[in-house]
Amino acid sequence: MFPRIRDHFQSMRTLQQLCTGAENHARTQGQSAPGAEHFLLAALDLPDGSARRAFERVGADPAAVPGAIEQQYRDALQGLGLDAPLPGATATSADRPSLYQAQPSGQELMQALARSRKSQSGPLRGAHVVALVADMPLGVAARTLRALQLDAMQLGVAARAEAQVAGSKAS
Repeated sequence: MFPRIRDHFQSMRTLQQLCTGAENHARTQGQSAPGAEHFLLAALDLPDGSARRAFERVGADPAAVPGAIEQQYRDALQGLGLDAPLPGATATSADRPSLYQAQPSGQELMQALARSRKSQSGPLRGAHVVALVADMPLGVAARTLRALQLDAMQLGVAARAEAQVAGSKAS
């Protein structure tokens, strides 16, 4: 019983770090609410390192993800005929509303995370987020993985394997 309680509290801490990190990444990119791509960046920042290791398992450099995301935004603007710089940072997390808000892709990711956690044991890891992002067929995060020439299915398998390894090391 105590390991389950410990895992629950650790997952709550990780979720708080994940949401705060995603909000900060979104604001740095001039957006008021995080999308799945911002949660991916936040997962790569988590101290457990499992998200980074998932990328490394498929031979990808996790440090390339932020630049690939920025390129997706540039490409979208150019596709609209705009050759403008990306917006600057917006308000800090201290200025955010009291209710948590995310872009639709971020909401979708968080709902999938909540559903998946019901059937998984062990604490939440960054690799769990990477696995769910890899399952998303559309959006900036999905286009980012394609731009990095990653097979989303392989990344998902690698992320799930990394989450299991990380979970067994923690026990």
